[in-house]
Amino acid sequence: LSMYLLNSIKLTMMVIVDLLLMLLNLTFSILNAVIQTFLRPRLKCVDGELCLITGAGGALGRLFALEFAKEGADLVLWDCNSDANEHTARLARELGVQVRAYTVDLSKRESIYEAAEEVRADVGCVSILVNNAGVVAGRRLLDCPDELLERTLLVNCHALFWMTKAFLPQMKVKNHGHMVTVASALGLFSTACDYCASKFGAVGFHESLTHELLAENLSGIKTTLVCPYIVDTGMFELRGLIPPLEPLYTVQQAMKAILAEQRMICIPRLMYIPFLTRALSRLTGLLFDLRREMITSVLNKLHRGSVQVSLEELQSFCI
Repeated sequence: LSMYLLNSIKLTMMVIVDLLLMLLNLTFSILNAVIQTFLRPRLKCVDGELCLITGAGGALGRLFALEFAKEGADLVLWDCNSDANEHTARLARELGVQVRAYTVDLSKRESIYEAAEEVRADVGCVSILVNNAGVVAGRRLLDCPDELLERTLLVNCHALFWMTKAFLPQMKVKNHGHMVTVASALGLFSTACDYCASKFGAVGFHESLTHELLAENLSGIKTTLVCPYIVDTGMFELRGLIPPLEPLYTVQQAMKAILAEQRMICIPRLMYIPFLTRALSRLTGLLFDLRREMITSVLNKLHRGSVQVSLEELQSFCI
């Protein structure tokens, strides 16, 4: 039992060390954010870059398009609504940049791949990808038709995989690009079943993609996760303690993070609380699960009579 206890203690110490390292990293990130609040971060130039924005016919997509156009980026605009997408394209062209508009249904994988091939043939390789498109059924789970649930997950989550597979390979060849995922703070805590689940998947996908790029040492490809609270775009009719965000304010804050190559931004800053709470609760749960498994294992061995241990040793181990 002594050897077993020693190994268990070593494993517990490793978990504690990982927890302390995480807290140190978290503290550094918070301090860095505070410093950037007072010191204006250096913003990168995207003049001449080719930026693709999904959901460009909607409120946020249109504002993203205009902000990138002001920075001098040429645009590729995708939306399932041709008229709204063309309206965005006209506004962006007035700012003096090259714009191509495509009608694409993001709920269909083949539609994404075909449009991606068309974009490469027409204008070349995309260097900035803004996955902005999103839909919501807006009904309770048991009241929502399966077709609407599937569409929410396909557009908000599955399309991220197909978009990344379509455009990331060219970025990797040059080790240059920027992947932007417009998720939601609702992906960090629950309110609406279909939407929150899809945005939770979007957050997880983006975090996994970021770690994959880091593991491959592709430092030239940046990632930014945008998690705004409810934005006043007409998708939601919720009213709570925190009023909906203005679309222009949301996009301007997101653009600052993108141009500063910030990995994540929650809008407003209050939304960092559920994100940090989720991370800490996971680690706390891991520690409790590990402790329970260790104690259970010892008690099972005692029950089988395979080891001998004094009451004092067992009490000291369980404290």
